[in-house]
Amino acid sequence: MDQLAGRGPARGRDVTLEGALKLMEAVEKEAFRMGVKAVVAVTNRGGRPVAVHCMDDSYIASYEIALGKAYTSVALKMSTAALKELAQPGGELYGIQHTNGGRIVIFGGGVPIVRDGEVIGGLGISGGSEAQDTALAQYGEKVIKEAADLWQSMSRS
Repeated sequence: MDQLAGRGPARGRDVTLEGALKLMEAVEKEAFRMGVKAVVAVTNRGGRPVAVHCMDDSYIASYEIALGKAYTSVALKMSTAALKELAQPGGELYGIQHTNGGRIVIFGGGVPIVRDGEVIGGLGISGGSEAQDTALAQYGEKVIKEAADLWQSMSRS
């Protein structure tokens, strides 16, 4: 997976469009298999969108939610499912969803894209139940870890 992220002189590693599209294709196939009409978003290490795909007949609202999940996972370097626990009443991060212009999402479906221990992007999925979105995000993590060619297409120097 050397193309998921490469080294740049000042930027470090970042997600490429080619790699994002390959990751999204894999997640979309799994969503189709599950019967979920998902929106899949990939951001770079700065939380900026690299690519967003809306499956046919996906919810209009899922677009912003998927982007929010991808942004949250890269901005806080954790999955949105893990953040959910911390953001509950009485939790350490209770109320965090009201920060960052409301861009923080506190329910499952977002995961950071990690390369060699470094967060280089975010993956966000919206369109199914929270459990389905979380499962699809975890599937995306698995794809990243297992697919050497995906890393090669997602790297940028």
